Amino acid sequence: MGTVSCRQGQHARVVASHKQGGNIQGPWVRGWKSLWSGVGTTRSGLEELWGLRGHQCLHQEPLEPTRLLIEKPLSEWPVPQFVNLFLPEFPIRPLTGHHQLKILGLVAKGSFGTVLKVLDCDQKAVFAVKVVSKVKVLQRDILRQCKEEVSIQRQINHPFVHGLGDSWQGKRHLFIMCSYCSTDLCSLWSSVGCLTEASIRLFAAELVLVLCYLHDLGIIHRDVKMENILLDERGHVKLTDFGLSRHLPQGARAYTICGTLQYMAPEVLSGGPYNHAADWWSLGVLLFCLATGKFPVAAERDHVAMLASVTHYDSEVPASLNQGLSLLLHERKKLGHRHTEGRPCEDTGRRQLSTSQWERPQKKPTLLGLP
Repeated sequence: MGTVSCRQGQHARVVASHKQGGNIQGPWVRGWKSLWSGVGTTRSGLEELWGLRGHQCLHQEPLEPTRLLIEKPLSEWPVPQFVNLFLPEFPIRPLTGHHQLKILGLVAKGSFGTVLKVLDCDQKAVFAVKVVSKVKVLQRDILRQCKEEVSIQRQINHPFVHGLGDSWQGKRHLFIMCSYCSTDLCSLWSSVGCLTEASIRLFAAELVLVLCYLHDLGIIHRDVKMENILLDERGHVKLTDFGLSRHLPQGARAYTICGTLQYMAPEVLSGGPYNHAADWWSLGVLLFCLATGKFPVAAERDHVAMLASVTHYDSEVPASLNQGLSLLLHERKKLGHRHTEGRPCEDTGRRQLSTSQWERPQKKPTLLGLP
């Protein structure tokens, strides 16, 4: 749900970047108590939250305390414009009959949103709730982007996608609830370095399935990277963060420069036109990192400098990789062909999945021994 600095990763995210946090500061307690009580949720034992300041969440960078807006119930009728703008993707929830949520910790804090780890007391299940300021959404002119993020997630039903649990709005904040995963691919990569070929092949197969599925629906993700690949308790991938995704029909082109610099395709860095093939470039970069322990191109200060570096890169791919994996990570023309038609595509990925070298990941769960 955000961008974290991974090993060797000055991964500046263009358009929407997030800082991660783990320590909960005192001023947060009063703010979240007011916010949570105002949207019809409860925090039994909220006073214990201050005692969780050493709680181990997904990422562990320090957080600067921020004063939060106080949430109040929505009871006015007719619906004010500040509420109507976010409908229908963010419906109004009554105070009764809604989720009773208990805050367990802070997962991450972004530039205009915060992610909380919560317990749904009715379902007895743990979720992650992203809380986004309405004011900042409008100030940054990303209303359409936020609504499309939820719209896309509601449309998706795939075992390797981080599914949407619910979304709603309060008077001043938007709430997006998803299942909770305790770790991600970036954390795994940072701790172990190069992954085994079997693990890489499994991750690649699952991600190929996800991208094929999204592209068939006319969805381009635009931010495929390790930080956005969560791992469930069995080690399977859950692609997340659809904040930069959009509906892009087959044959259509996009022009917005967005994503994370080291994963962005040349045509994205240059301002387009580009299409779904940009996601395959990002996947190639990701697999290169998993196999070699480093990025094919060092991070640059901005998209102009990054484009210059990518244009002239010449990275060696390990010769020891088997033929199946080399399809997506094989020389320059396979990792990141400058012409989109030269990259791996849906048809290529599906053909590889049908061979004996690739497992059927949906049918055969694999334990990866995550840290």
